[in-house]
Amino acid sequence: GMGGAAADELAGAAGAEPGDDPGYADALDAAAADAASDESAENIAKLTSYSWNIFRYIGDWLHLFGIVALIATIVKNKSCQGISRSTQILYFCVFTTRYLDLVDHSQTAYLVFFKLTYLITSVIILAAFWKLHKTYERQKDTCSLAVIFIPCVLASILLASEYAVLEMLWSFSQFLEGFAMVPQYIFCYRDRGTRDIGIILYVMSLGGYRVFYACNWIYKKVQMPQYSDIQSWTGGLIEIAFFCDYLLSMFSGASLLRALVLKVDEKINEFQDHVEMKVRGTSRHSLYAPVEQHRAGDLRQRRAAREDGACDV
Repeated sequence: GMGGAAADELAGAAGAEPGDDPGYADALDAAAADAASDESAENIAKLTSYSWNIFRYIGDWLHLFGIVALIATIVKNKSCQGISRSTQILYFCVFTTRYLDLVDHSQTAYLVFFKLTYLITSVIILAAFWKLHKTYERQKDTCSLAVIFIPCVLASILLASEYAVLEMLWSFSQFLEGFAMVPQYIFCYRDRGTRDIGIILYVMSLGGYRVFYACNWIYKKVQMPQYSDIQSWTGGLIEIAFFCDYLLSMFSGASLLRALVLKVDEKINEFQDHVEMKVRGTSRHSLYAPVEQHRAGDLRQRRAAREDGACDV
């Protein structure tokens, strides 16, 4: 209706009747396109205004607080004990693939601050692992990154909104973030005796950040029913499910996913060891055995201990 009225106005201004002017159809199409463009711009403006809500702010600052708590813990302990390097690698990949838009277009100072902070701190944390490599508990950080990366790459290809490089990398980062904390949860499940307050604050803050972001998505959906962000929602729901299970395990000792996650993790690592043994004649665990034997780091030792009732897993 709006497009037709605008086209009639344009045609009238040119001194022609709609039915007689052969250029009327073109004018109608142009006016309809303009109206659609205006409506799209209005929707984007509304979505932007609704995006700046209390849930989003709390989520952002919780995320930042968790990162600060983690770095403070590493500095205080002069150690990377209790921390999953695999989780930090995943977050580094999440930030570098998601925040390429920093060089693509201008953004608010708020967004630039948080994006640069996440990128810089992820590099700092990985540098700390390199500097303090002797304190890294490799035998507890068993999650296979390939098992996380490959499905996320496939999902980003199949479910991308458009096949542009930045769009696909952004989709990849959303799916990858859904699993970024899984290595840390596995680490915590294997390290149940450790109760470092800094690491607990980090895990709780990162989980809380995603919960508040989910509230942010719900708020925007209520305000704008046409709002949709499948990639973010999928990654967020996966991460929240793992976080809720971690909370259940931490406070009640019960867990729906803990035993399954550990079992799948062990099977994957045993398969990788078998393949490496066939290809190279040795495996990762045999290479690290001199360092890790006194820590009972070998997967087979963990499984035997579990079967004997000597450990939780």
